[in-house]
Amino acid sequence: MIRSELVQKLIEDNPGLTPRDVEAIVTTFFDQISARLAENGRVELRGFGAFSTRARDARIGRNPRTGEIVEVSAKRVPYFKPGKEMRARLNV
Repeated sequence: MIRSELVQKLIEDNPGLTPRDVEAIVTTFFDQISARLAENGRVELRGFGAFSTRARDARIGRNPRTGEIVEVSAKRVPYFKPGKEMRARLNV
Protein backbone atom coordinates (compact mmCIF):
# COMPACT_ATOMS: atom_id res chain seq x y z
CA MET A 1 0.00 0.00 0.00
CA ILE A 2 1.33 3.40 -0.91
CA ARG A 3 0.60 6.68 0.83
CA SER A 4 -2.17 7.77 -1.57
CA GLU A 5 -3.91 4.39 -1.14
CA LEU A 6 -3.72 4.80 2.64
CA VAL A 7 -5.25 8.28 2.42
CA GLN A 8 -8.01 7.01 0.12
CA LYS A 9 -8.82 4.09 2.45
CA LEU A 10 -9.01 6.43 5.45
CA ILE A 11 -11.31 8.77 3.50
CA GLU A 12 -13.61 5.82 2.68
CA ASP A 13 -13.61 4.58 6.29
CA ASN A 14 -14.20 8.05 7.79
CA PRO A 15 -16.81 9.88 5.70
CA GLY A 16 -17.05 12.62 8.34
CA LEU A 17 -13.54 13.81 7.51
CA THR A 18 -12.64 15.80 4.45
CA PRO A 19 -9.87 14.57 2.15
CA ARG A 20 -7.81 17.60 3.20
CA ASP A 21 -8.19 16.64 6.89
CA VAL A 22 -7.17 13.05 6.23
CA GLU A 23 -4.12 14.17 4.22
CA ALA A 24 -3.12 16.49 7.09
CA ILE A 25 -3.48 13.68 9.63
CA VAL A 26 -1.37 11.26 7.59
CA THR A 27 1.27 13.92 6.93
CA THR A 28 1.46 14.84 10.61
CA PHE A 29 1.68 11.18 11.61
CA PHE A 30 4.61 10.45 9.30
CA ASP A 31 6.33 13.77 10.06
CA GLN A 32 6.23 13.05 13.79
CA ILE A 33 7.71 9.58 13.34
CA SER A 34 10.46 11.02 11.12
CA ALA A 35 11.21 13.83 13.56
CA ARG A 36 11.49 11.43 16.49
CA LEU A 37 13.81 9.10 14.55
CA ALA A 38 15.96 12.08 13.51
CA GLU A 39 16.51 12.74 17.23
CA ASN A 40 17.73 9.13 17.64
CA GLY A 41 14.45 8.38 19.38
CA ARG A 42 12.12 5.42 19.17
CA VAL A 43 8.45 5.25 18.17
CA GLU A 44 6.40 2.35 19.48
CA LEU A 45 2.90 1.61 18.23
CA ARG A 46 1.38 -1.06 20.49
CA GLY A 47 0.18 -4.08 18.56
CA PHE A 48 1.96 -2.92 15.40
CA GLY A 49 5.67 -2.51 16.08
CA ALA A 50 8.51 -0.16 16.89
CA PHE A 51 10.52 2.18 14.68
CA SER A 52 14.08 3.02 15.64
CA THR A 53 17.42 3.70 13.99
CA ARG A 54 20.53 1.58 13.73
CA ALA A 55 24.10 2.70 13.17
CA ARG A 56 25.99 1.56 10.09
CA ASP A 57 29.77 1.78 10.20
CA ALA A 58 31.84 3.41 7.49
CA ARG A 59 33.04 0.95 4.88
CA ILE A 60 34.68 0.59 1.52
CA GLY A 61 32.15 0.04 -1.27
CA ARG A 62 32.26 -0.39 -5.00
CA ASN A 63 30.43 1.45 -7.76
CA PRO A 64 28.63 -1.39 -9.55
CA ARG A 65 28.67 0.42 -12.88
CA THR A 66 32.37 1.31 -13.05
CA GLY A 67 33.90 -1.02 -10.45
CA GLU A 68 35.53 2.02 -8.84
CA ILE A 69 36.19 1.72 -5.09
CA VAL A 70 34.38 4.37 -3.04
CA GLU A 71 34.24 5.21 0.64
CA VAL A 72 30.80 4.90 2.19
CA SER A 73 30.50 7.06 5.30
CA ALA A 74 28.94 5.97 8.59
CA LYS A 75 25.23 6.62 8.85
CA ARG A 76 22.06 5.84 10.73
CA VAL A 77 19.30 3.91 9.00
CA PRO A 78 15.65 3.37 9.96
CA TYR A 79 14.72 0.00 11.44
CA PHE A 80 11.30 -1.54 12.09
CA LYS A 81 10.65 -4.35 14.51
CA PRO A 82 7.15 -5.84 14.26
CA GLY A 83 5.23 -6.31 17.48
CA LYS A 84 4.06 -9.61 18.89
CA GLU A 85 0.46 -9.10 17.70
CA MET A 86 1.64 -8.19 14.18
CA ARG A 87 3.79 -11.33 13.95
CA ALA A 88 0.85 -13.43 15.17
CA ARG A 89 -1.44 -11.94 12.48
CA LEU A 90 1.08 -12.69 9.76
CA ASN A 91 1.68 -16.27 10.87
CA VAL A 92 -1.88 -17.53 11.41
